[in-house]
Amino acid sequence: MPEPLSLSIDPAAAPVALRQPWQWCVGSGHATLALRADWQAQLARAREDLGFRHVRFHGILDDDMGTLVCQDDQPLYSFFNTDRIFDFLLSIGMKPVVELSFMPRMLSSGGNIVFHYQGNITPPKDFAQWGELVRRLAAHWVERYGIDEVAQWPFECWNEPNLDFFWTGGQAAYFQLYETTAAALKSVDARLQVGGPVTAANGWLDDFTAACRRQESALDFLSTHYYPTDAFGAIDSDTVTQLEHSPPGVMRTRALEARAAAGRLPLYYTEWSISSNPRDPMHDSAFAAALAVRIAMSVDDVVDGYSWWTFSDIFEENYFPSVPFHGGFGLMNLYGVPKPAYRAFQMLRALGTTQIPVVGEHPTVAGWAAHDGVEGTRAVLINQAMPRHPLRDEAVSLQVNLLAGSRPRAVTLARIDSAHADPAEAWRKLGAPDYLKPAEVEALMRASEPTPEPIAFASADGLLRIKTTLAAQSVNQLRIEWESAA
Repeated sequence: MPEPLSLSIDPAAAPVALRQPWQWCVGSGHATLALRADWQAQLARAREDLGFRHVRFHGILDDDMGTLVCQDDQPLYSFFNTDRIFDFLLSIGMKPVVELSFMPRMLSSGGNIVFHYQGNITPPKDFAQWGELVRRLAAHWVERYGIDEVAQWPFECWNEPNLDFFWTGGQAAYFQLYETTAAALKSVDARLQVGGPVTAANGWLDDFTAACRRQESALDFLSTHYYPTDAFGAIDSDTVTQLEHSPPGVMRTRALEARAAAGRLPLYYTEWSISSNPRDPMHDSAFAAALAVRIAMSVDDVVDGYSWWTFSDIFEENYFPSVPFHGGFGLMNLYGVPKPAYRAFQMLRALGTTQIPVVGEHPTVAGWAAHDGVEGTRAVLINQAMPRHPLRDEAVSLQVNLLAGSRPRAVTLARIDSAHADPAEAWRKLGAPDYLKPAEVEALMRASEPTPEPIAFASADGLLRIKTTLAAQSVNQLRIEWESAA
């Protein structure tokens, strides 16, 4: 038997900042979904449990939103649906990241569309008309909500224009679109925030910042996207193969490259996840939870916003699903049942805003800890590896320095792994029904909970000693409660 991995924590160590930029924003699918009651209920819960401050979605300019349509051969502006969405967000203490997409049909230069909801991906036939739409929208929102509020909403120009799938105009036309957008927003008020290039896979960052300088376009933040599956393999490779060959630490490497391009500007990744595949069973698994924690913590000191794609499986790019667990992007399934990644983010949030080191190195095990006098000592420990890489259950021996005048009162461990907090497996044990009854939803809610369990500990010679085993592909939350030794 191999020796247990030795880890150590000193609760009295000097804390350093824990920024938790994943809380800045979370993604959704398409603007019209935000008018649904179940979407709103799930977002309100995610806001309460996970602390998200912004939400981002596509298609606020699509024809099904009615923002700008052609009626009797005349432009008809209608902002009622956008207002209903933003009214709701403000009511729960959230704000939008306003992605200005896709092209209203009456402004479009062609018929190319994306997704089943037919978002038009062509440049405007008249850039001045696009600018007028952006100006009217911004002026309306400033009048309705006030500039102090709207100045806190980042405005992104388009979505992933470096992909033909999302933009037919190429780089030059995108830079013109951005220049027009930025000028229109700043004409309403200089305090409005505008940024881009909102590209896939860190694309065009240096070219974009150079174009902004050349065009003298306003640039308040840099935003882009990256998924670990972007790092390797053909676009049609299966997710397991892509992740198998994804370079270690690639998400931090790419974030550092983007940070260099951004300089002192805020850097926002407005999409990331463990995979860019919208239908992959790994999204529903403990693997996603463990990889999400590793990635989020790896960029904590680099990025200013890190938006998980998406908070809910209420999502309809290719079609609207009905199977309760279908590998969707969401942190929650269609019925609002939290998946393992949702619970992992809850564990990260509980660490707070400062951290102390977890000392000890291991290829698959990593940990982060925090301490304060009210919450005691908390740690999040993962045992994670990419598919087809060596990984086993790992025995751990944890040593924690005793605090002067205190002694440990209780130690608990909550687990997310293939046997704990796995509602998709609980659903399969129910027979994998296509539709859930209310009692089944309640059962899966219970199955999603990572229940804290007491674990044995011993203290002597100034140390608290804990032994446990971390399952493969797991996230584990350790809590130590202290009491006076007097």
